[in-house]
Amino acid sequence: MKRTIPLAAAVLLLPLAVTGCGGNAEAGDGKTVTVTVGYQSKTINTVTGGTLLRSLGYFERELRAQGKRDGKTYKVEWQDYATGAPITAQMVAGKVDIGSMGDFPLLINAARGKQLNAPTRLVSVTGYNLRGALNTIVTKPGSPLRTLSDLRGKKVSSSVGSASDGTLVRALRRAGIDPDQDIRKLNQQPAVGASALQSGSMDALSQFVAWPGLLAFQGKAQALFDGGALGVPTFHGVTVRSRFAGQRPAVVKAFLAAQRDTTRYLQTHPVAAAKQVSKATGLPPEVVYLYNGAGGIATFDPTLKPQLIAALKKNVSVLRAAKLTGPVDVDSFVDDRYVRESYGSGYAKSLRSTAHPSADEVWLRGEDRTRSFAGPAALLRFVAAHRGTVRAAYVADATTGTRWFADKSVWVRDGARLLPFATRATADAWTRRHSGAQVIGYAAALDQTR
Repeated sequence: MKRTIPLAAAVLLLPLAVTGCGGNAEAGDGKTVTVTVGYQSKTINTVTGGTLLRSLGYFERELRAQGKRDGKTYKVEWQDYATGAPITAQMVAGKVDIGSMGDFPLLINAARGKQLNAPTRLVSVTGYNLRGALNTIVTKPGSPLRTLSDLRGKKVSSSVGSASDGTLVRALRRAGIDPDQDIRKLNQQPAVGASALQSGSMDALSQFVAWPGLLAFQGKAQALFDGGALGVPTFHGVTVRSRFAGQRPAVVKAFLAAQRDTTRYLQTHPVAAAKQVSKATGLPPEVVYLYNGAGGIATFDPTLKPQLIAALKKNVSVLRAAKLTGPVDVDSFVDDRYVRESYGSGYAKSLRSTAHPSADEVWLRGEDRTRSFAGPAALLRFVAAHRGTVRAAYVADATTGTRWFADKSVWVRDGARLLPFATRATADAWTRRHSGAQVIGYAAALDQTR
């Protein structure tokens, strides 16, 4: 079916003129330096370069130490945005020095910076998922849509140029669906798309963290397609203006030192970190923990892993096909010298590591810790024994490994095993391949653990 709602890609196209006096402003005495950081508070896989970093005050701490060394006074101006596109607009205008955004917006950041002779550089990663599970396509609860094929002729909300839109395009193409002809796609901000889904004006919504998890937690959506089924890495990262980095390398180093400390804090105090991000954003802590917890969908690690850079290069073709950018020289955009210096001799080891704790966890009411389990059966037994006191329970999809809420998952009984799936499509695929396996409800899954 030919698409009748046009792609409003112009919303993401940035101004061609570079304006402004620059974010790296110095007072008349030359001793006060203002550093402007653009971040996305509700895009919670950027928290180690944004929300949590700001909450902990680690960047300011590092800059105070730098000020003692060079005699300058540093001030940080934090600017919060809903998506990466306006951060890029401000960066190429010289008004934001450091920004954090997802992988597809990072490519637009690189392209626009080069086009306007205001180049930027990718200097670190915040959170990543090697299978692509940070992006999800959701429908309303009870929707008859069960697979991607059911989206033919349907209205789908997406943020064009975002990582989640890349997931939508890739997923549809793999399913033999033309994303430009076979669906009616509307370019919308995440909050607008979420409202449209609720009103019924959209049949599905493709979005990035934390919107799918939030809507599922609130009982306003169910997962139709798990981005983890693509097996394509996705991540969020930190980009800096090249001119700024050349003028203020010590500030970039201070930022990355603060980001590393914030990452350590998140890893050692995951529940406390989730609560802090929740307080700063208004997102439920249970949703924050789904993505950012000890076994969360995201792995937090500042290193610029080769798997992520390789995926970034593959993403260029998706953006070019959508006419959102021309060629992008990813190799010149990636600059690992600052993060390498931050790590020292330990960088190579950290670069190779992709270790991630178990995704199966239970968070009980009144507790400031979670409990980890070796698999879904053990988790279900624990939940069944603590009915009424469970704040949130998380399990890993049996095929993609994507963590999801246990009570929002689709459960399958396969012999003696109880298996969770983030979507009905993956559950149905399992039952087709395993004779005798059948879909059961969450309550039935709990009862069968007795």
